Amino acid sequence: MEREKLYHPDAYIYVADKRQDLHYLSFFRVAKKAGIVGPDTSLSFQGFGTMNGRDGKPFKTRSGGVMRLEVLIRDISDAVYEKIRATRGDDEISEEEAAEISRIVGLAALKYGDLSNQASKDYIFDIDRFTSFEGNTGPYILYTIVRIGSILNRWGKGTEANADLINKALCSSADAKALALVLSRYNEVVLTAWEQLAPHKICQFIYELSNAFNTFYHNVRILAEEDEDRKAGYIALLDLTRRVLLGCIDMLGFSAPEKM
Repeated sequence: MEREKLYHPDAYIYVADKRQDLHYLSFFRVAKKAGIVGPDTSLSFQGFGTMNGRDGKPFKTRSGGVMRLEVLIRDISDAVYEKIRATRGDDEISEEEAAEISRIVGLAALKYGDLSNQASKDYIFDIDRFTSFEGNTGPYILYTIVRIGSILNRWGKGTEANADLINKALCSSADAKALALVLSRYNEVVLTAWEQLAPHKICQFIYELSNAFNTFYHNVRILAEEDEDRKAGYIALLDLTRRVLLGCIDMLGFSAPEKM
């Protein structure tokens, strides 16, 4: 009643444990029948499953208590930090940089790991898998974005995506065409995710997009291409891919570091 008085929204979305389904169904009906909300006001319940440990039981600390979010964030950031330190020496990245990158990547690993799962389903939270730089994970998506950024920085000419340039790339590479076909679904995916309250569909899309880009990256000589128009087309396609990936992770609530 207070929300209706203060905000009078067109739609309500309640997010809670899926076992509360009957409770929300009941009070939605009461709110409609009592005239607390108008007949055209949308009332939706988004039920979520439980986060479980490797044993399949609800996630707990080593001492057996319920895992606090701040502890979960710290543990996953520490795991990312250890992986970065194992692959990058002090001459490549400072301790401060490693800590900041670990914070950004750790948060992405946590959010992507949660949102990539269909909300109503229970899932296993495995820190080793969620912090992996390979497979359907947040760090893999971020690594793809950083890789594209590195190529664009080496190009250094500021080419932005436009249809004419991209067409030149599509005419010369099947992998470029495959990447463009995935990109073409962007609007459809975002609209569907909103209509179905399904952020996991955005996760599925950017994982597929990242795979398409990495296939293109491994099979095509991008900066070594001798035809300047074709090279500019490749760069334009990369610029568009990066902007779409950045837009999607922004919708999912996390960001990408400058380097990893």
